[in-house]
Amino acid sequence: MKTDTTTPKAKGWTLIGDAFKQAGIEYIFGVPGESISPVQKAAELASIPIITTRHEQAAAFMAEAYSRMTGKPGVVLVTFGPGFTNTISPMVNARLSNAPVILIAGAHGTKSPERLGLQDMRQGPIIESIVKKSLVCQKAERIPEYIDMAARIATTGRPGPVFLELPIDVLMADVDTAQVKTIHTKTRSRPVDPNDALQMMEMIGASKKPVIMAGSGAFYSRAGKALTEFVEQAGIPAFTLKMGRGIIPDTHPLCFGSSVPTIPGCAGMANTEADLIILLGNRLCLFTANGEFFQSAAKIIQADIEPEEIGRNRTIDLPIFGDINALLCACTGIVAQKGNGDALKAQFSGWVETLKTTDEAGKASAHQEITGVEIPINPGVLARKVNDFMNRKSDVVIADGGDAQTWMTTTRTCRGELNVMDSGLFGCLGVGLPYGLAAKLVKPESRVLVYTGDGSVGFNFMEIETSLRKKLPIVVVIENNQKWGMTSNSMKMKFQRHIPGTVDIGDVPYHKAVEAIGGKGILVEKAEDIDAALEQAFASGVTTCINVMTDPEVIGPGSQALAFIESM
Repeated sequence: MKTDTTTPKAKGWTLIGDAFKQAGIEYIFGVPGESISPVQKAAELASIPIITTRHEQAAAFMAEAYSRMTGKPGVVLVTFGPGFTNTISPMVNARLSNAPVILIAGAHGTKSPERLGLQDMRQGPIIESIVKKSLVCQKAERIPEYIDMAARIATTGRPGPVFLELPIDVLMADVDTAQVKTIHTKTRSRPVDPNDALQMMEMIGASKKPVIMAGSGAFYSRAGKALTEFVEQAGIPAFTLKMGRGIIPDTHPLCFGSSVPTIPGCAGMANTEADLIILLGNRLCLFTANGEFFQSAAKIIQADIEPEEIGRNRTIDLPIFGDINALLCACTGIVAQKGNGDALKAQFSGWVETLKTTDEAGKASAHQEITGVEIPINPGVLARKVNDFMNRKSDVVIADGGDAQTWMTTTRTCRGELNVMDSGLFGCLGVGLPYGLAAKLVKPESRVLVYTGDGSVGFNFMEIETSLRKKLPIVVVIENNQKWGMTSNSMKMKFQRHIPGTVDIGDVPYHKAVEAIGGKGILVEKAEDIDAALEQAFASGVTTCINVMTDPEVIGPGSQALAFIESM
């Protein structure tokens, strides 16, 4: 009898499930398509849940939010051509928000170029300027290598998106399993130079009015505990920004909330009067007014995991390339070793008290300017009531839109991490519902609320159906001023009126639309009814839309801030 010595054969796609598991992939977000069905089959066999949305843009935003919140690779899987192009804006958003997203798209394969096949296009040239790395796997045996490579590149250094193209002929090719390599490398060391920590402490000791501004990099470094310990040991006031919001609670006596210089409180004073600004994973960008508010004589320390980021827009006196968490631990160790914590606290106590007094006065003044009796409702009142209601450390508020987003982000009190999240620097509208669903997926026991404008909610409105189908109940509060508010305000400031036919949306019964899909809808026209509506919404256990009619004449903080910055 002749013995069969041939190597077992398999199809390329059968290698994907184990590779996904090895890379730590927990979910697949996407819209189905013929070119990617083998990948979906592999995910099914590997018991990896597939979250199907109603549009590829929403799937990509879900993957982005998931990866930002967890630090794990978020996979968005789309078909070639239009499925791929529908993800472009979210991928740019992911790059600017440092989200480790892996975009996997199908492709026609080697037989198809220049034959004008259905939805055929060259995808690589479009995406390669957006992502950290654009990859094409052209040999079936190497599929596991490419998945490992994509996950490694996306999550190491400064996180960011990676594109991986898997052509259909590669997915369906026979594979010699003896030729398959299993590669899996995880980098864990994120060191910091001890000399940098020593220099940082020397500059702190020489200052009189230092401030810490911790951004998204501090959150991605998981530096919340280390930051809290350091500010308590050294007595330095702290501010937070973007994903850094809540890593040290706003309720902490040494934390003064957002570092955006135009919001009510003491952030403006901190930006303009500090003699030492310590930027921890915080870029000098729009949200820091590019550092233009810092006094010219102020010293600046900037620590970042990405060296090329250090020095954008301002000269940096102490550039630190390294991990934020490790840096803060090293600095706390120096304070403990020298035993000068009490001396530092005494040195900065007057500055801290000045900030406290200014913060209380600024916030009280802003509160008095907004009352709760107007009809239609002042959007500031709505934002404040939502903030007061969402007062648990585990609560998540997603802010979406133009002025709607800024009303919430300037009002929000963060008691814990992920208490607030928005699109970030790229400013994509329509992130609200996808981000909210991702948040509920990551934190199923938490209350998740999407605060959105009536313009932005229209982008991915049918993801309401996704929330119901996937049993991800969220509450959606629509700040409904019946127009594209921020653009309307900009037109008014430039031309004294908005251009007819451009910004008007009209009275759309969003609450009834949600009811028609299977959720719950509530219309609110008086401020006194907001609290009860929120109670009903979360008690319902299903996705609920609270459609709140707000005053279209009120110019929001985002519009005012942009106008101010543009005038500088």
